[in-house]
Amino acid sequence: MKRKTGQDRAITSTWRPATQAIRGGTARSEYGETSEAIFLTSGYAYDCAGDAAARFAGEQVGMTYTRLQNPTVEMLEERIALLEGAEACRTMASGMAAMTAVLLCQLQTGDHVVAGRAAFGSCRWLTDTLLPKFGIETTIVDARDPQAFQDAVRPETKVFFFETPANPTMDVVDLAAVCAIARERGITSVVDNAFATPALQRPMEFGADVTAYSATKMMDGQGRVLAGAVCGTKDFIANVLLPFTRNTGPTLSAFNAWVVLKGLETLSLRIHRQSENSVKVGKFLEPRVPRILHPWLPSHPQHNLAMRQMDAAGPIFAFEVEGREQAHGLLDALELVDISNNIGDSRSLMTHPASTTHSSVSPEKRAEMGVGEGLLRLNVGLEDVDDVIDDLDRALTKVGL
Repeated sequence: MKRKTGQDRAITSTWRPATQAIRGGTARSEYGETSEAIFLTSGYAYDCAGDAAARFAGEQVGMTYTRLQNPTVEMLEERIALLEGAEACRTMASGMAAMTAVLLCQLQTGDHVVAGRAAFGSCRWLTDTLLPKFGIETTIVDARDPQAFQDAVRPETKVFFFETPANPTMDVVDLAAVCAIARERGITSVVDNAFATPALQRPMEFGADVTAYSATKMMDGQGRVLAGAVCGTKDFIANVLLPFTRNTGPTLSAFNAWVVLKGLETLSLRIHRQSENSVKVGKFLEPRVPRILHPWLPSHPQHNLAMRQMDAAGPIFAFEVEGREQAHGLLDALELVDISNNIGDSRSLMTHPASTTHSSVSPEKRAEMGVGEGLLRLNVGLEDVDDVIDDLDRALTKVGL
């Protein structure tokens, strides 16, 4: 491949994020295509047997198998790393593949994890159900309190794992404080940054070691494909994460990588507009509902912290009504906003976490996480915000709010 400046870190690292999102990592073939090419191939041919042996021995640069390398996937990995401000990135088939890999690649029997209480249901399944099967213990803490992390540390603690803002309760974690505790004790801090993306929040600037993503969400942003990503140092990605993914195979397809590359080109534009829309919708809802959890509204208990850490609100927030019956009634009354458990889409979507994304979590654990029967999570899209508000107004009125 003919490698242009999109692959030269000395140049691309000086570009501003909007430029990196469009040109970072670009590698053109001999045809000189302007849009990234999709390399739909599982394998690669060699000019001679010696080249094959040299590549497998790590003595020659080049592709060997798409489970390990693919030109389209590598372009995406370099672009995400640039946006994150990370040395390296490894993409995976889904967000949960990324979360599973980033934990299992560095943990073994006898290790201990400290994890935030508020998390996506499948992430809580990892910490509460999967890790214990391998003799790895987890202490769940209220991640809003940095002291809780410090108090939970044991000699065998290897990882801090948390989301901020958290799904779906919008808990905000003090990144600088928690990551400093981890650094002081030689613990790896892993931050799920999917709700914000590097367009709104860069955890590594606050001391995080590793960031993990469901790139299905805002990075694609249009509900098309599944993808995940993990960012960190070159040493972590190459020597800790890669051996795990090389041999377990949670590989991102070239086509999905290409779709996410196209999504990144408009990520900043989309997420900032959706952030503006979410604030307008949040201000409309606040006087109509019993409780709203929106980090960009002064009523959020961590409003000031969110504004220090994030560049904008993001499209997602939560609010509460009076129980499951009223929550389902409100969802059923919507005409524009879709009932969907997805987030980060350009379309407005709403779900009832207790009966969808967190239904596999026991009622006791849901209560611990703050996921009540009346909690609703809203992703505000790119529609005309007044149409979204009108739809919510009708639905709220119909259920007596």
